[in-house]
Formats: sequence, structure tokens, C-alpha cells
Amino acid sequence: MSRADEKPGGNGLPGLDQLDPLLQHRSRLGALALLAGADALTFSRLKTLLDETDGNLGAQLRKLEDVGYVNAKKEFVDRKPTTWYSLTPVGKKALKSHLKAVESLLKSAE
Repeated sequence: MSRADEKPGGNGLPGLDQLDPLLQHRSRLGALALLAGADALTFSRLKTLLDETDGNLGAQLRKLEDVGYVNAKKEFVDRKPTTWYSLTPVGKKALKSHLKAVESLLKSAE
């Protein structure tokens, strides 16, 4: 039996159907991975770590915010507006689920 035959009606690749389409973008996946290892990070820090432009990172973070994966908190630091981003419980669950699906997919390719 071939791998394609293992799951009737499916694509035969374990994990492929469980990938989160929202996390298939480098910046969004990277932002969640970075936020998983911190209480919160500023927009500037995420921009530097992900090597993104203001506009692109802003758009990607907004998508994550819209689905509830991240929270944004705005405040002033030394009279400058600063936005802090943190991972929500929903975002943490989505990241874990996505990474588990990636792991499954990689194991099927061995």
C-alpha cells in the first residue's frame, strides 16, 4: 500500500490538512515563534529579528491580531509610542498545532 492510499479520500500526507494557512507566511510564523519565547516584544524588536519593513510587519501582525493569536498593547516609552505584542493562549495553541502538523509531515517524508 502506498502512502497516498493510507488515507482514503485524503491527500495521503499526515499533517498536511492540519497546517494553519495563516502560519504558512514566514513573518507570521516567525512572530509567533519569537513571542512564544518571551512575555512580550516591541514592534521594533520584532522588526529587527524578522528583518521586515514597517509596512509588511504591521500588516502581518494585524492579521494575527484579527484572529486573536496576538495582543497589542500601546504605551509611551521615553515620550515615544511603543507597541508591545504578546502571544495569546489561542495563538500558543495554534502555534503548537501547526508545528505538530509540520513534524508529522516531515516524519512522513523520511
